[in-house]
Amino acid sequence: MALSELPAERHREICREFTQRVHGTRQWDAPSPVDGWVARDVVRHLIDWFPHFLAEGTGIKLPPGPAVDDDPVAAWLHHCDAVQAVLDEPGPVRVFRHPYIGELPLDRAIDQFYATDVFMHTWDLARATGQDDRLDPQECANLFTGMESMEEVIRSSGQYGPRVPVRPDADAQTKLLGFIGRDPAWGRHS
Repeated sequence: MALSELPAERHREICREFTQRVHGTRQWDAPSPVDGWVARDVVRHLIDWFPHFLAEGTGIKLPPGPAVDDDPVAAWLHHCDAVQAVLDEPGPVRVFRHPYIGELPLDRAIDQFYATDVFMHTWDLARATGQDDRLDPQECANLFTGMESMEEVIRSSGQYGPRVPVRPDADAQTKLLGFIGRDPAWGRHS
């Protein structure tokens, strides 16, 4: 499922939106829509899982940065810049190899797995911290359509919670959130 013909640009734009929410966060211990997580954990998740994934599939090691517990803003900015540098590096197409995923061009692997995760977690951070939680509607529609066709595989991965029912006429963002196991009304009723 190739998401963009320009993975480096997609990553840059998605991270710009997430970074706005990072800069707007005032309470890093605010509960998030992900059960058991606070706002800081949303950032921690994105910083923690991807370096191992990247190193395992390519041997590329991202430079370590500030700790999320010490400075979540600096930790995120360092990490985001390091991933962007991998995408912007000139040269021949690099390959990502993973025993469960197979082989993909590296930029496509980052686009499909990482940038998409940042996009979806933008809502979590925004909702946890009372910021603008609107996501790009076309991006939501594209992701929902692509993910819905692979629901069995996605659910068996253990990375998504049970689907939350939403109205059939709901907008694309609401459908996507419900699909990935988020209650689209989380925080509005508290």
